[in-house]
Amino acid sequence: MNILITSAGRRVSLIRSFQRELKKVYPNAKVFASDSNPMLSAACQIADNFFEVPRLDESVYMNSLIEICKQNDISLIIPTIDTELYQLASHKSRFEESGITILVSSLEFIKKCRDKREIHKFFESKGVNVAMEYSKDNYQLPIFIKPIDGSRSIDTYIITNENEISNYHRSNEKLMFLEYINQNEFDEFTCDLYFSKSNELLCAVPRKRIEVRDGEVYKAVTKNNALVKYIRKHLNNIDGAAGCLTVQFFMHKEDITKIIGIEINPRFGGGFPLTYLAKGNFPKWIIEEYMLNKTIDYKFDIWESDLLMIRYDDEVLVHGYKD
Repeated sequence: MNILITSAGRRVSLIRSFQRELKKVYPNAKVFASDSNPMLSAACQIADNFFEVPRLDESVYMNSLIEICKQNDISLIIPTIDTELYQLASHKSRFEESGITILVSSLEFIKKCRDKREIHKFFESKGVNVAMEYSKDNYQLPIFIKPIDGSRSIDTYIITNENEISNYHRSNEKLMFLEYINQNEFDEFTCDLYFSKSNELLCAVPRKRIEVRDGEVYKAVTKNNALVKYIRKHLNNIDGAAGCLTVQFFMHKEDITKIIGIEINPRFGGGFPLTYLAKGNFPKWIIEEYMLNKTIDYKFDIWESDLLMIRYDDEVLVHGYKD
């Protein structure tokens, strides 16, 4: 009854949260981690054990992952990065044949999440407002440019002057020209949503973003505000959604009825530790649903609001390392 967290990287807190919750149920069970370079992964060093795996784009990746699970009694896989979600969802049935569950949303929903234009259409179908997309020959400055399939804030630009728009921006078909949401007027929230096996929303925890580095939040505070009711109204059921979804919104500082949906990542986000420490116990519910086969049919809103997280750099030492 072991768990594997893939592409573990720096997700030390995520590993520890699953270790803490799993051992309450199965004291001898283990939380493993995998990475293409585990010796340089802090999370792999914290896990009960780790495995080096091929890169995701290598043809042997899936076979390697299945063998690791079989040899180490792993019954549940938790993916953590955007690029592996599509591949793992595509091979989900292969793992199930070996008694291994991959906690991942449906392939169709993942496709929508990976395409920012498609997720805008999804938001609109649910009654959620989105930022206007301009054509590249008819826009109003300032604009925000981002790729339709990007992550970690890579290749994003705030454009305030016409001279800042280059041929690269105009010719790259993946780059979207979007209405700029003024952060002097709007607060940005990353919301951790937990969806049950039946695609029902059980918990929503908005985290106000205060400081972000490399696309990952470093300072944030939980807020039990108007977003919770808004999310329950518009996103109470999502076909194909399972486990943790990380959803970004902008909410107007003064008029809280002005809410704009930005994107959805169907996985744990880097700032999830704040939600867990605020008692949004997603690891516990995952273990109950996917390892104990329990049905969770209650809504959970009793988590700590106004909990501030301030992250800092720490050290993980590995003795005897040779490169």
